[in-house]
Parts: sequence; structure tokens; C-alpha cells
Amino acid sequence: MSRQVFLYDPPDRFVAGTVGLPGRRTFFLQATSGPRVTSVALEKTQVAALAERMDELLDEVVRRTGGSAPVPAVAPTEVPDTAPLDAPVEEEFRVGTMALAWDGDEQRMIVEAQALVELDADSDEDLADAEERLLQDEENGPPMLRVRLTGAQARAFAKRALDVVNAGRPPCPLCSLPLDPEGHVCPRQNGYRRGA
Repeated sequence: MSRQVFLYDPPDRFVAGTVGLPGRRTFFLQATSGPRVTSVALEKTQVAALAERMDELLDEVVRRTGGSAPVPAVAPTEVPDTAPLDAPVEEEFRVGTMALAWDGDEQRMIVEAQALVELDADSDEDLADAEERLLQDEENGPPMLRVRLTGAQARAFAKRALDVVNAGRPPCPLCSLPLDPEGHVCPRQNGYRRGA
């Protein structure tokens, strides 16, 4: 079966969002163009890493071009996208591998998210070879979401993604673990809870 590539060049909207309550949220990347909507599931840490690396790459592009690239220094504030994910949210696949690149000719950020694939191998070396072959296989590789963004779209995506990640449960002031609404057993207090 040939590889399925969900291409958005450019998308009308590309955002990170969640479904569910804090502590039980499922994170998604969602790209839309007209009536077409593609949603892929991923981990909270993947969303945070993608947003941070995207900002770092954009900063590097600005630095290397001496500010001549069409990349804003910060996310545009005119109309922040705070709308929820477009419904219905139907997961196409769960993300395993992500990649970022800057296309200097087109002045676009390229985001690729490939499906998680389990590989069987006898050794670490065999596993590394199998992973490399799979990721380089343009015809039969895992499904992929590929999005091409302007510098402003990329900055806006990164800001919203970090806001979504930070909108979860507040951290415990003692141990920094997330506080649940029903309570929290803090390892710094050896599980001791004071009476109300």
C-alpha cells in the first residue's frame, strides 16, 4: 500500500489543541484547508518540543538572514487563534516521528509528523537500520502530515501550542507535580495531608 501524505500548502489553519479535561487530555495537531480537516494525536511533550524547536528555528532564520526573512520576532497579536479544534476531531494516526525544516527559497517552515510504527529487530543496530529505511521510503512509508507555514503562521502556532501545554493542571508548589482536583499526595511531604 502506498504512503498516505496529508499535505497542506498552505493551510487555512494549523493548531495544537486538546480534547478532554486537564489530567486526561488528548493532544492533537490539526490542519484545515477549506472543508478538509486532518487531526493527528500526539503526546503533550511532543507538542511542547515542537513549539520550542519551531521558535528556535525561526530565531535562527532571523539571525542568519540578518532580519530580512519574512519572520516576525514574536507571534502576531492582531487576532490570536483561541478557538477550539474543528469538530469532529477524528484521529488519522498517532504521531511517532516529527521533523522541522526551513525552505529558504519559498520562505516557508515545513512541519512533518509521521505515524508511530512498531518495528521488530534482533539488535539495536538492526532496529536503527529498519527505522532509517522506513523513514526514507517515500512510496511505502508510514502515513504523514506535511504542513508548509509562513513565518507568521509558524510563530502563531508555537505560541498557541505552548499556551495549550501550559493550560493543564497547576503544579504543586512543593514538588512541581500536577495537582489533581481531587487532591495530591506530595512526595515532599511524605504523603502527609493537613486537616482543613
